[in-house]
Amino acid sequence: MLISSHEQSVASAAKKLYEAHLRNLLEPAHNDEFVAIEPVSGEYFLGRTLSEAIGASRSKFPDRLAHALRVGHQATVHFG
Repeated sequence: MLISSHEQSVASAAKKLYEAHLRNLLEPAHNDEFVAIEPVSGEYFLGRTLSEAIGASRSKFPDRLAHALRVGHQATVHFG
């Protein structure tokens, strides 16, 4: 699956917001939860599942992409 340049820019902007503003706010109180970050507004949405976090973001911003991360983890999902 190819990732568009728009998707890459959304992911990059969301990661920067996480590092600059959200990491200290969310860790460790929300470790293992998912956070979907909508980088245009800077708003974020927490969920116990990836679907919950993304769903909350889509409910508020149906026409915007959000990028999801797992709080306190290097990777959003783990396989294996």
